Amino acid sequence: MSGYDRKEDDVRRMPAVPYSAVPAGPAGQAAERGRRLLRRRRAVRAAAWVLLLAAVVAFCAWAAVVHPWAARPEGTVPPVFPLRDR
Repeated sequence: MSGYDRKEDDVRRMPAVPYSAVPAGPAGQAAERGRRLLRRRRAVRAAAWVLLLAAVVAFCAWAAVVHPWAARPEGTVPPVFPLRDR
């Protein structure tokens, strides 16, 4: 009998075998772990949104004070540093 025939026989016998009872402990533990993972993901997502909001507020406050979009006054020139004698 080849490996394929043996697998086919195993598959055909599977419906005839009664299902074994699953203990309640692992299912409850898996459900609790899933709830814990969801809570952690929600907390991380909320913290990320708060951090993003804080960054946007900080950028807006900086932009309101500095006005980076405004042109420099015409009378200003960049500072000139004295050249060293070589």
